[in-house]
Amino acid sequence: MAEHKGVYDVVIIGSGPGGYVAGIRAGQLGLRAAVVERADLGGVCLNWGCIPTKALLKNAEVVGYFQDAATWGVSFDNLKFDFSAAVKRSRQVVKRLTTGVGALLRKNKVDVIKGEAMLVAPDTIQVKGETDQTIRTRHIVIATGSRARSLPGLTIDGQRVISNRHAVVLESVPKSIIIMGAGAVGVEFATIFHAYECDVTVVEMLPNVLPLEDEEVSATLAKSLTKQGINLMTNTRVEGVDLDGEGVRVRVSADGQADTLTGDKVLVAIGRAPNSEQIGLEQVGINSERGFIQVDEMLRTNVQGIYAIGDVVGAPLLAHKAMHEGIIAIEHIAGQNPHPINHSNIPACTYCHPEVASVGLTEKAARDQGYELEIGKFPFQASGRALGAADYEGFVKLLVDKKYGEILGAHIIGTGATEIIHEIALARTAELTPNEIIATIHAHPTLAEAVGEAALGSLGRMIHF
Repeated sequence: MAEHKGVYDVVIIGSGPGGYVAGIRAGQLGLRAAVVERADLGGVCLNWGCIPTKALLKNAEVVGYFQDAATWGVSFDNLKFDFSAAVKRSRQVVKRLTTGVGALLRKNKVDVIKGEAMLVAPDTIQVKGETDQTIRTRHIVIATGSRARSLPGLTIDGQRVISNRHAVVLESVPKSIIIMGAGAVGVEFATIFHAYECDVTVVEMLPNVLPLEDEEVSATLAKSLTKQGINLMTNTRVEGVDLDGEGVRVRVSADGQADTLTGDKVLVAIGRAPNSEQIGLEQVGINSERGFIQVDEMLRTNVQGIYAIGDVVGAPLLAHKAMHEGIIAIEHIAGQNPHPINHSNIPACTYCHPEVASVGLTEKAARDQGYELEIGKFPFQASGRALGAADYEGFVKLLVDKKYGEILGAHIIGTGATEIIHEIALARTAELTPNEIIATIHAHPTLAEAVGEAALGSLGRMIHF
C-alpha cells in the first residue's frame, strides 16, 4: 500500500453536505485538506435525497396545476404525464450541483480521493480504491452520513421493497404503493406519487403524521392529505412484508385488529441508520452510542484530533445542520472560536403539499416546560397573496412566552412555509420579540406578511383576521 506524500492538516471522510462544506471552509482558511469519498460526490443529499426529491416535487406541483386547470381558465384534451421525464430532469439537476461541488473543492485546493476510508490511528487513514494508499493527517473529520433504516428481517431489494434512493430513479410510477413511515420522506414521496395518479397508502406507527411537528400542524396536514386522496393509517404497526407475485402484501395491526394491505411496491421511510460501521471507530477508540458518534459542542470526539459531523453524530438528521457543523469543526481546527450550534433553533422543513416548516418548541413541549403562552395564529386564507395564488391552506403559528416576550417557537403549514420560516429563526437568533417583528414593515402582498400578522396576534393586535 502506497503512502500519500506529505501530511494533510485535515482529512474529511465523506463528501455529503457536511463533508464538502467542511472541505471548502478548510481551503478558505488555508488548510491543506482532502475529502475521501467512496461513492458519489455530494453524498446522499445531493445525489439521492434532498435535491432530486425537491426536483420531483416541483414536477408534481406542475402536474397539479394541469390537473386543476379549470381554476386557471385553461382547458385541453389528451393530457399525459411522463414520470421518466421528471426523473431525467431531476438527474440533470443533480449532475449540475455535484459538478459544482467538485469545482468548488478544486477552487479551494481540496484534494478529492476516491475510495473507502478506514481509521487506523488518530493521524492515519487507509484508503482502499483504484490505488490503495495510506494518508497521514493532523486532524480527521468523520462525515460518513446515514442510510435508510429497515425493519428487522425486511430486505430492501430495490425492486418491490424500495428506499428513497430507489424511488428517485424509478422509470415509472407504480399503480399503487404502500409507504412505511409518515415522516418527511414518507409524506414527500406520498405527494410525488399521488400527483402521478398512484394509489398511495401511508402507514405510521405513531398517532400523527410528521410526529415531531406541532400537533395542530400534523392534524391540519393529515386533513389535507386525506382530502387529496392519500390514504393515511396512523397508530398502525407494520408486522411484516410478504412478496406476492409481482406485488407485495403488508401485514399491519391497529387497536388489536390485523389487516393486510396490497400494492405494487413498498417504500421504507422509517428513519435513518448511521454509517459508522467498518470505518475503524473501535481501532482508534472513538465512543459511540447506538452507532452514533458522540461529540462535544465543537464536534470533537473523545479522541484528540478527530471530529465528527452530520447524520453520523445524531439528530436532527438534516443537511443544513451537517453543513453548519462542518464549518464549526473546521474553524475550531483552524484555531478560531466558532459559536456552537443552538439545536433548538434549527429549522425543520418538509416539502409536501402543503409545505410544513418549524423552529423551536412545539406548543405541547412549551406547556410541558411550564411556559404560559401567548399564541399568534394567522391563517393563509386571510392572505391576499395566498388567495391570489389559489393556495391558501394552513397558517403561521407563533408561540411567545407571556412573561418575557421570548419567541419560543414557530410553526407554519402552507405555501412558502419552508422559505418564510427563516425570518422567525433569525428573530430567535437575535433574541428579538414580536415587537421587533411588528416594527419591521412587511411588503404587501406577500406570504411573509403572515409572520407579521401572527406577531400582532400574539399581542392581541391582529389586523387582517
